[in-house]
Amino acid sequence: MISKGELKNIFFKKEHADLNRYPFSLPFFRINSGIKISPAVTFFVGENGTGKSTLLEAIAVASGFNPEGGSVNFSFGTRPSHSVLHEYITTSRGTQRHSDGYFLRSESFFNVATEIENMDAEPLGGGKIIDSYGGRSLHEQSHGESFWSLFIHRFGGNGFYILDEPEAALSPSRQMAMLIKMHELIATGSQFIIATHSPILLAYPNALIYEFSEFGMEPRRYEQTQLFQSYNDFFRNPAYVVRELLR
Repeated sequence: MISKGELKNIFFKKEHADLNRYPFSLPFFRINSGIKISPAVTFFVGENGTGKSTLLEAIAVASGFNPEGGSVNFSFGTRPSHSVLHEYITTSRGTQRHSDGYFLRSESFFNVATEIENMDAEPLGGGKIIDSYGGRSLHEQSHGESFWSLFIHRFGGNGFYILDEPEAALSPSRQMAMLIKMHELIATGSQFIIATHSPILLAYPNALIYEFSEFGMEPRRYEQTQLFQSYNDFFRNPAYVVRELLR
């Protein structure tokens, strides 16, 4: 059981933050006072280095998740690398308590897989943790297969799911299948916050999209995002775009 209700708003506490020092120097923190969160799907998009993952991580830690990922029951650590931003945000939450939750960090999912094997080597009773992921070691699957096992087997519905670039290991067809899985989970009361570079995932209908840039973060329609426009320009005339890039 997630101890807090569904996330509604995030507010930034700037009183004692040095805005000239990371992570407080990131434009979204300096310029914005906070953001609203959708009860279904909220996306963070934008260029690398604009703070999408930093904010996502802070939300996860403030919600009780391990900085390296996993469920709220994971408490391992390999190398402390998360920022202190979670100490400088407050949250507004509703009364609906989710019965499941997960924080996926693509870059540290290998560490999560290792921790599952370590915990299953000395079980405390009941079934093995890996059974919730399909019963097959995540290390014995390809990167994409292990991600897919997480989505299909571990996410049980009525959950609070925070995902950092989940498309990193997924083919376009699997990303489309992920949209279907997300839709099924949302129908059970699940809430997603996702940082992504995938125009496929970003197309989920009626999602709340925030675009991060040097000007902070702003809500955008799908077609307004730089992500959509870049892919749209490329596929309209890929030969021309590549020719211009290589001139």
